[in-house]
Amino acid sequence: MIVCLDSGNSRIKWGIHDGQRWLAQGAVAHADVAQLAALTRHWPAPEKVLLANVAGADAAQRIRQQLSLWQPVFDQVKSEAKRGGVSNLYKNPVQLGVDRWCALIGARVQTTSACIVVMAGTATTIDTLDAQGNFLGGLILPGLELMRHSLARDTAGLPFANGHYAAQPRCTDDAIVSGAIEAQAGAIERAFARLGPVAGNCLLSGGNAALLAEHLSIPCQVLENLPLEGLRQLASEG
Repeated sequence: MIVCLDSGNSRIKWGIHDGQRWLAQGAVAHADVAQLAALTRHWPAPEKVLLANVAGADAAQRIRQQLSLWQPVFDQVKSEAKRGGVSNLYKNPVQLGVDRWCALIGARVQTTSACIVVMAGTATTIDTLDAQGNFLGGLILPGLELMRHSLARDTAGLPFANGHYAAQPRCTDDAIVSGAIEAQAGAIERAFARLGPVAGNCLLSGGNAALLAEHLSIPCQVLENLPLEGLRQLASEG
């Protein structure tokens, strides 16, 4: 049994895998990290615990404390130059966000075709994999909520919008929400177009993945948690 943890900017996603299938998955807010201790009471000691963390050293330490019973098999994953069928072409491979790295590995498990890998959470990342498994590069945008917050914070007359998407918005709240969605969808579709005729699919994961998928005009698939899938693959490789 392996335990995979994806510590993002807002939440800690976890999964329990027995080598064949996911036995359980869940998520807790960073403020509720103490809830992770229940895993050590409800599950037997795993062979491995893998953590991908982008929330800072303090967050990683708090997670380790809650899972202290499993400390002997605890490992914090870092981005590498090559692993899991993916070659990392970042100028400095270790500087690639480990959540993006794990998502790329998870995507490679799903398809060997060229694809766009989108993580739609607090930030939106749009990464490109070619058919040979080369990570060619990617984009980072503010996520949908961050876009709305920035307009409310840095302008005098715009609210934090709680509107709805419309092709032709006719109120300010709808205009802000629609603009944020259009910006994200446009960036994804532009990245997809750069793949040319070899493009296979766009894989989306994260809290806003399903919402963005509704507004894309390209082939796309929403997957529950690509970083966890990547962590599972890394665990299987030893």
